[in-house]
Amino acid sequence: MQITNTILMIRPVSFRMNEQTAVNNYFMEDIDLKNQEINKKAQEEFDAFVVELRNKGVNVIVVQDTKEPDTPDSIFPNNWISFHANGTVGVYPMFAENRRNERRDDIFDILESNGFKINDVVDYTSAEEEELFLEGTGSILIDRVNKKAYCALSERADEELFIEFCEDFDFFPVIFTANQSVDGKRLPIYHTNVMMALAENFVIICADSIDDKKEKKNVLDHLKKDGKEIITITEQQMHHFAGNMLQVLGSEDKRYMVMSSAAFHSLTKEQITKIENHCSILHSSLHTIETCGGGSARCMMAEVFLPKG
Repeated sequence: MQITNTILMIRPVSFRMNEQTAVNNYFMEDIDLKNQEINKKAQEEFDAFVVELRNKGVNVIVVQDTKEPDTPDSIFPNNWISFHANGTVGVYPMFAENRRNERRDDIFDILESNGFKINDVVDYTSAEEEELFLEGTGSILIDRVNKKAYCALSERADEELFIEFCEDFDFFPVIFTANQSVDGKRLPIYHTNVMMALAENFVIICADSIDDKKEKKNVLDHLKKDGKEIITITEQQMHHFAGNMLQVLGSEDKRYMVMSSAAFHSLTKEQITKIENHCSILHSSLHTIETCGGGSARCMMAEVFLPKG
């Protein structure tokens, strides 16, 4: 299965703009609010989002974050953990030191108490000692059906680590660099999942962010070969998080493409029609989370593919 009905989400208690991730996440902006007010707004957006998902029959496991240690980005769990259908869990090395505190052993117990089976843990976190990083399904887009993984290299996505991941999990690596314009310069996009979203039968991609023509052709050729309809977005739409989407299963096996309201409203009628030819759209307002966190709907959802125990 490419998509799942079960999502893990972390409800924030200390959400704010993380100064340690702002150095290379160019999607983040300051908001003129006190941190306490920012966190309150983020919690309201989070809670409304969870309600939207559950109303469609998505199984959302919500874990409350803790005050200590300080984890302003805990709302984005997909960067430190991934759950696979063979019962293996991946744990990943994080660029920002304060994000490493998001890793919690009790998450394993919570999933097992929800009936899921964990057979093995593959832990890449020792790479942090060499200042090498690979931030989970933020850095890695997995095509589970076609056994491929896509990765846009950046400070947060090391090539050798990505290849090691592909060897461990038996995926064919598709490697490229994706850039965005920042103050007249082309700089690497911090995570693959803000420029590309892989669904069962289609892909949302900001192809213009792949400056190297050979790399762009290679990525698009892989997608076409695997029968994905390619829906391209502009760099401006990408900055409204139109690349940061996730397809999920609701009740009665109904498919939903989940995104923020900002992403939805940035799309053209033609793009919306193309998506709706494959599945329904679910969108929710995530303005505070997007602005201060530099991440959106997809980043907030850690997919659970683990077998039932």
